[in-house]
Amino acid sequence: MKLHLFNISDFKTDGGAMFGVIPKALWSRVYPSDERNLVNLTLRSLVVETDGHAILVDTGWGDKQDEKFFRHTYIHGGEGLIAGLANRGYTPDDITDVFLTHLHADHCGGGVKKTAGGRGYELTFPRAVYHVSRTQWEWAVKNNVREEDSYPPENILPIRDSGHLNMVESEGELFPGFSVRICYGHTPGLMIPVLSHLNKTFVYTGDLIPTIAHIPLIWNMSYDIESLKTIKEKEIILKEALENNYILVFQHDERVECCNLKMTDKGIRADEKFSFDKIM
Repeated sequence: MKLHLFNISDFKTDGGAMFGVIPKALWSRVYPSDERNLVNLTLRSLVVETDGHAILVDTGWGDKQDEKFFRHTYIHGGEGLIAGLANRGYTPDDITDVFLTHLHADHCGGGVKKTAGGRGYELTFPRAVYHVSRTQWEWAVKNNVREEDSYPPENILPIRDSGHLNMVESEGELFPGFSVRICYGHTPGLMIPVLSHLNKTFVYTGDLIPTIAHIPLIWNMSYDIESLKTIKEKEIILKEALENNYILVFQHDERVECCNLKMTDKGIRADEKFSFDKIM
């Protein structure tokens, strides 16, 4: 197995939205905001090579929507999706599988692009199978008032129409050394990759634990559909990770890529913080 982690782009969002019921006086001590109350986040993607598969985990925002769509995202920095892959020796045709943790726009938008003529849409990775949990797919295409802006149809329906969609039905091993956990608190059917490599276990925490500041059980996003489910799902994964010395890999933390865990008098917390390259 080979693993590569890279940042597609940075973006900004409201700090209050990222930390829900936690007062700013508390969260701003560990994850500072700017004068507009915006916090900076990353969009780290993971490439996993295993058993003849080149798997891309999440694809970022993409660029096919108009300025109005992106006016509150403040996208900046990062390597870019295609450039980030190229920097690690991959072309779009090399990607055999696209694993979408869920279908919120910042996680799946880059998987579909406009056609050359600009009048239609096509897959960014034309040879890849796109993997989405059935629960999340059915939730997203039905849509709802709470998440309406998160599921633009042009991000989602071309995947189905291409014939490249695989709906993941249950937890378990999807590829050798690449297993899936399915969660329901952030949005129904969120998939969390759990990877076994170099005698270590890596948990790509996605939007279950978007930053290191979200490790405490009640430090959760207002974006979560069912916060109590998020708390329970975090509790289960964090306890297992502590007991088995798993490494957490953060998708959205601007400063910390990875950490392991320790038990404190306040509960499970981050222990050593380190870069992904250090492990590799």
